[in-house]
Amino acid sequence: MAGAHDGSQVFASGVLDGSVALVTGGGTGLGRASAIELARCGARVMIVGRRAEVLERAAVQIGAATQAAASPHAGAAVTADAHVTADAHVSADAQVGADAHVTADAHVSADAQVGADAQVAWVAGDVRERGDARRLVGAALERWGRLDLLVNNAGGQFFSPAELIAAKGWRAVWRLNVDGVLHMAQAAFDLAMEAAGAGMVVNVTLSPHHGMPGMAHSGAARAAVEALTRELAGRWRRTGVAVTAVAAGHFDTEVLAKYPASVRAGASRTVPLQRLGAVTEHAWLIALLASKLGRAFNGSTITLDGARDNWCGPWPPQGLADETGELPVEERR
Repeated sequence: MAGAHDGSQVFASGVLDGSVALVTGGGTGLGRASAIELARCGARVMIVGRRAEVLERAAVQIGAATQAAASPHAGAAVTADAHVTADAHVSADAQVGADAHVTADAHVSADAQVGADAQVAWVAGDVRERGDARRLVGAALERWGRLDLLVNNAGGQFFSPAELIAAKGWRAVWRLNVDGVLHMAQAAFDLAMEAAGAGMVVNVTLSPHHGMPGMAHSGAARAAVEALTRELAGRWRRTGVAVTAVAAGHFDTEVLAKYPASVRAGASRTVPLQRLGAVTEHAWLIALLASKLGRAFNGSTITLDGARDNWCGPWPPQGLADETGELPVEERR
């Protein structure tokens, strides 16, 4: 991973200068890693999530990493290595609980969060609500006057055998992983990209595509998003707006700590590459799609998972089930 005093390890300096990106779920994990890389490439970045305190902390970290990349003397900067350590497999209770709420105090102007000249800003809101999605896009437009890239990174699920998924849990996963993606994509298109005649929407989904034991709700939702990606890419192709999907595999993050011990121990063994992904690898792909090359991937789903999508081994993978052969049930808090 690039250190605090480095720019991008793979892209030319300033390759995204002048562009504006909005990253949902940008306060943690793959979203935060993507925001750091986009900023290192020169983009101005708005990170979005439901928890103001998480976003505020992440904005400081991203800003520090970006400043360090720009100035080798920024010795007080927080290193990106110390903080970019989570992925899209987020806690169901923290992310998709049906009884979750966003307080009115969290719905504040992005301008109130950071200095007007800052490269990164944050705004709290709920992508599951259509009106909030439009407000979030509007915040980026109000601040910077344009939106070139939307990264629909927010997502979540929880472990449960398919037959035990309650209707409430199914709806919660669907609202976040499908409705949230559609609301944000439509808002970005309507308010910014259609009139500009350009833009890129990246929808982050999950691999493998041949199924995930214990996550039938998420597998169904992510398949729907990939189908939606193809549909929107076709509908919007003549407007200059491209839509693509990134299917993320297993990444080496602290979020793995929330899963049962059997899952943590067997995670890398399910990857033919025999290691978990590094969050910077995902971030590099997001930055590539934000570049001039990105439009060539319109309608595609790009899988980044160490070849796990091509592997059909034991079902469930060895080490996932307990001694009785049953899948783990995640403890809900």
